[in-house]
Amino acid sequence: MSTSTQEVEQDWMAGDEAAAESPRARSSSSSSRYKGVVPQPNGRWGAQIYERDARVWLGTFADEAAAARAYDVAALRFRGRSGAVNFPGPADAAEMAFLAARPKAEVVDMLRKHTYDDELRQALRSGGAGDRALALVPRVSLFEKAVTPSDVGRLNRLVVPKLHAEKHFPPLDEGADAAPPVLLAFEDVGGGKVWRFRYSFWSSSQSYVLTRGWSRFVREKGITAGDTVAFSQAAVSSTSGTDGEMDAKRRMFIECRKRKRKDDGGDDFCPDGGARVVRLFGANIAGSAIGASCMC
Repeated sequence: MSTSTQEVEQDWMAGDEAAAESPRARSSSSSSRYKGVVPQPNGRWGAQIYERDARVWLGTFADEAAAARAYDVAALRFRGRSGAVNFPGPADAAEMAFLAARPKAEVVDMLRKHTYDDELRQALRSGGAGDRALALVPRVSLFEKAVTPSDVGRLNRLVVPKLHAEKHFPPLDEGADAAPPVLLAFEDVGGGKVWRFRYSFWSSSQSYVLTRGWSRFVREKGITAGDTVAFSQAAVSSTSGTDGEMDAKRRMFIECRKRKRKDDGGDDFCPDGGARVVRLFGANIAGSAIGASCMC
């Protein structure tokens, strides 16, 4: 099990479930007519499911039906087609395959962040065949960046060059001290997984950054200073405006490439199961000997 999956599983019962358990929440409204849905004191609706007699919180939603739909998604992943749902009907085979291919904790994470529908659409659009399907998608390069030591340090953020940020990413209000961040989703060229990063403008340093989600990407990919992160988008996007006008729903991709070795003229891509070689004190050392990851 990967480190990121363990982190999600450790956290998947944390968060808003306290609100669902509070007396105020229980007494503020009558119970929902839907299974797994509980009223919240702020007028919203929470969704929850039980796993081994433990509550798993699925998030809060603006309307009751959306919370009921979230419960149904979780029920399909936790209990399969035989699970009781709020909106019965034949389960879509493609959606069932999408759920079966992902850990329960990852599905819960998508429901909490309200990204499940978008990620399902992206997976279906790519054919559900992972990297082979993505390899057939015509892509246009946006930009590349050589990762710096600070990009993989304790700040847990990637600084996006201003020129590329303003040209390729949605506009942010530079003048506001607390400009609302934007959640950007990128499909992994090397496996089809969808990575979500919080995109913000830091007025203190006058820089555009990818923050939440970046450190997990760095860990899973084994990225180190000097490696390259490349961003691209589908050649046929949903952008309907003029040049420079951004559509946040366009399909974007991310991939990483290991830096070139001095003794090799080509890019140092890490194949599945391969060993990354690093040079230390003038000698080549297998990455496995120092715990380096090569899942790019």
